[in-house]
Amino acid sequence: MFENLQDRLGSVLKGLTGRGSLSEADVSAALREVRRALLEADVALEVVRDFTARVREKAVGAEVLKSIKPGQMVVKIVHDELVEMLGSEGVTLDLNAPAPVVIMMVGLQGSGKTTTTGKIAARMTNRDRKKVLMASLDTRRPAAQEQLKQIGEQTSVDTLPVIKGQDPVAIAKRAVQAAKLGGHDVVILDTAGRTHIDEPLMVEMADIRKQANPHEILLVADSLTGQDAVNLARNFDQRVGITGLVLTRMDGDGRGGAALSMRAVTGKPIKLIGTGEKMDALEEFHPKRIADRILGMGDIVSLVEKASETIDAEKAKAMAEKMAKGKFDLDDMAEQLKQMQNMGGMGGIMGLMPGMGGMKEKMAAAGMDDSVFKRQLAIISSMTKYERAHPDVLKNSRKKRIAAGSGTSAADINKLLKMHRQMSDMMKAMGGKGKGKMKQMMNMMGGGGMPGGMGGMPDLSKLDANQLAELEKKAGSLGGAGGMPSGGLPGLGGPKLPGLGGGFGGFGKGKKK
Repeated sequence: MFENLQDRLGSVLKGLTGRGSLSEADVSAALREVRRALLEADVALEVVRDFTARVREKAVGAEVLKSIKPGQMVVKIVHDELVEMLGSEGVTLDLNAPAPVVIMMVGLQGSGKTTTTGKIAARMTNRDRKKVLMASLDTRRPAAQEQLKQIGEQTSVDTLPVIKGQDPVAIAKRAVQAAKLGGHDVVILDTAGRTHIDEPLMVEMADIRKQANPHEILLVADSLTGQDAVNLARNFDQRVGITGLVLTRMDGDGRGGAALSMRAVTGKPIKLIGTGEKMDALEEFHPKRIADRILGMGDIVSLVEKASETIDAEKAKAMAEKMAKGKFDLDDMAEQLKQMQNMGGMGGIMGLMPGMGGMKEKMAAAGMDDSVFKRQLAIISSMTKYERAHPDVLKNSRKKRIAAGSGTSAADINKLLKMHRQMSDMMKAMGGKGKGKMKQMMNMMGGGGMPGGMGGMPDLSKLDANQLAELEKKAGSLGGAGGMPSGGLPGLGGPKLPGLGGGFGGFGKGKKK
């Protein structure tokens, strides 16, 4: 979503950090480029003006121009103002009200209200252990109520039975009554949308609000719509009164201007972002983390959270025990590749690693995208159970059969086996003389917590605010804006991905065996 803006701001700010001293003219020239980058990203003009004015006011002060590293001070000011523009602190859904808490979803047709309703309900059911009832108030769109029913069956969340001929206000009243009788903690009302804002829509929303008295009114907006989304948010806030925003399709290739503008224009927090089609593709919105990503500082805390949510603890523990004994077969390698795919693939992980913004393009140019994982998994899947456990038996005749079965070549199989050998040698080193290193790797990111394949990712649900702050502080020390961390993906010069079999051994130049 923010890649173009990240590239533009990154090049502007990199030019500043390389200088020993800055003049007021240098700052003004840089801010012109920042202003242009934000406007190209479709950020509202009024928001850009306010942003650059605040940055200029702080950046031309004597303490910046005379500081030891003035360029880095300017980067920090831009970062802090980005955070301020996005909302300072992340705000979560407020369920602090008598049950059933009513959440009303509003927005235009096609913005993703129904899917987002299902995602929020699934998240509350699975993560927060809440009993949720979903009700579709969309009597205009064909099969809208049936769609929500299907989503309810898919996510094992209760949905309000459909009664033909009821109007939206009557359905809202029935949903609240049913939630009270059914002992539900939360009821989510999925309202109808239009292709554009009109008076009947606003009247209907106001009537539903009056009848259901919702505790949260969430505006669902498509982040790809740019300036239209800003006008939409302003209109809904004035007529209906919203408590928060949900931005969908944040995984798309839009320019990100809506996300940067809507909070500044409405004053209402962005509470959630949709990052894909699947029911678990929903994240809380953290302004500081988004600002870090835009300025290429990475987002280690989100990476850890994603790891702790996607990794199967039992499988990870079993793999850790095997690795501790120095054993690492092709089944284990396949499991690690699948874990990386679940975390968003190489691109998703790179985007969250400090200083790795420019690495994605280099890897894509070298043909090292997520299709590499698919090919490798196809190769491993075409092997017999014995071959996966004993890769040494793979001679030419077997390789021909595997290549035909996986649609690859013998050269691809040899690359995979070489990568496996390098990873296996590392595991043996850790399991033999280096058991202390293995233990150290398991505790790498905060001790205890998540065992196994991800290098002991901490269980974030058990961390208090101070421990999370400490983790984020450690993450910040890895890279910062423009600074590449030490360590490195073997052969690529970037940071090691903790516990992922010691990085991508086979992609580097590696030592021949």
